Amino acid sequence: QVQLVESGGGLVQAGGSLRLSCAASGSIFRINAMSWYRQAPGKQRELVAVITSGGGTNYADSVKGRFTISRDNGKNTVYLQMNSLKPEDTAVYYCKESQAGFVYWGQGTQVTVSS
Repeated sequence: QVQLVESGGGLVQAGGSLRLSCAASGSIFRINAMSWYRQAPGKQRELVAVITSGGGTNYADSVKGRFTISRDNGKNTVYLQMNSLKPEDTAVYYCKESQAGFVYWGQGTQVTVSS
């Protein structure tokens, strides 16, 4: 059974930084693409960043140059380093793992950026 557990969210002032972590278990982590999504109140869930099994990355335009996604296959963990945070980055952040046509989600971690 695949399980994803996010951590690292919290309250931060605008301009600050946070690093989110997502620990995976029960999957062949190293061969799977991993993604971070976020959902703000009243809005649809949106893709923030994705990293392939080979380490290729892609980002939403709104976070390019500020956020960095990375992975540690030895720890079965994917990270999201978030710098220069803005109030509009406030959302619940979720990690997603795609394996063999199936999709798995974590429970989410709240990020709140105060102005």
